[in-house]
Amino acid sequence: MEIATLVLAALACVFSLLALLRRPPQSDLSGEDLEKVRQDLLAEIRQTRQELSGRVMAGMQAGANQTEQKLESIRTTMEVRLNSMQASNDRRLNEMRQTVDEKLQKTLEDKLQKSFGLVSQQLEMVYKGLGEMRTLAAGVGDLKKVLSNVKTRGILGEIQLGAILNEILAPEQFAENVATVPGSSERVEFALRLPGDGDGQVWLPIDAKFPSDAYSALLAAYDLGDRAAVETAAKELDKRIRSFGKDIHDKYIAPPHTTDFGVMFLPVEGLYAEVVRRGIAERLQREYKIVVAGPTTMAALLNSLQMGFRTLAIQKRSSEVWKVLASVKAEFDTFGQALAQAQNRLNQASHELENLVGVRTRQIQRKLRQVTELPADSDAATMIGQGALEENES
Repeated sequence: MEIATLVLAALACVFSLLALLRRPPQSDLSGEDLEKVRQDLLAEIRQTRQELSGRVMAGMQAGANQTEQKLESIRTTMEVRLNSMQASNDRRLNEMRQTVDEKLQKTLEDKLQKSFGLVSQQLEMVYKGLGEMRTLAAGVGDLKKVLSNVKTRGILGEIQLGAILNEILAPEQFAENVATVPGSSERVEFALRLPGDGDGQVWLPIDAKFPSDAYSALLAAYDLGDRAAVETAAKELDKRIRSFGKDIHDKYIAPPHTTDFGVMFLPVEGLYAEVVRRGIAERLQREYKIVVAGPTTMAALLNSLQMGFRTLAIQKRSSEVWKVLASVKAEFDTFGQALAQAQNRLNQASHELENLVGVRTRQIQRKLRQVTELPADSDAATMIGQGALEENES
């Protein structure tokens, strides 16, 4: 504010000086006087300028000092605020970092725990599967040892055949280890009891066979894709199956004690399909009258025989059924006669009831026509009774 005042004062002096210089000279002043006045004015102007310069410089210095102080105060305030904000931000960042670290640590621990749990379960399942595989490998080895023995293979087929028979047939419909040929020591594994003439029975021999070595050789040849090996294994299988069929025919079939045919049971569906596909089953049936059956076809055959057993049982009891029907017919005739008598009695009673109701009605109507006023209840009952007696007498 002071600087502005000084500047305005200096400008006023300068304008005054200029006005004096531009004024036309007086005629009464000489040249020396004018020069003196000019020198005085110039001196005054210099002095005024110096004063103004000093004051301006002092004002500017004071303004600069004041500005510097204000800037220093502002700078100090900003530094304090910035330091406070930085400290607050650092504190918040530390809190956020700590919270994030805790959450990340917890999440990581949970995921690691779940992952370790899953890994432990998978490892347990793997160990369990390895144990089952070891057990299975041991079982396969045992099965291979079992199947390598001819007698054991026969027992395996016999067990499977026995299970099928027990599931479909009743115990009295078949027998085990039967000597189907009289006077022979050869015994077939199973034989079905079929009805014969009169009260007699006929045996149907069923024997289980399992040439696993020949069948395994054929499967191995198929896997190798060796046609020559396949043909060789197929011929060996044909030879073994035909040998089994001849044994069944020669040892267990003896009509009329048995049927004129027997059944060879093969416990493996693949073996049965191979025998049928190569025409071995057809040759056995034509040459030795042996029917080849697998697990599925054996069940179908036994179901057919079961239906045959039921048909024969019905035929045997047909005479008893006719006797029962005749007795029922006689009883029905007697029942019809008794029913007719009962119906006649009911008709007679209905007729009598209708007559009685008609007589009473007519008697009441006749008495009502004879009177104009109704008598007392006792007199009316007496009159009705008398009228009924007269009607009955008439």
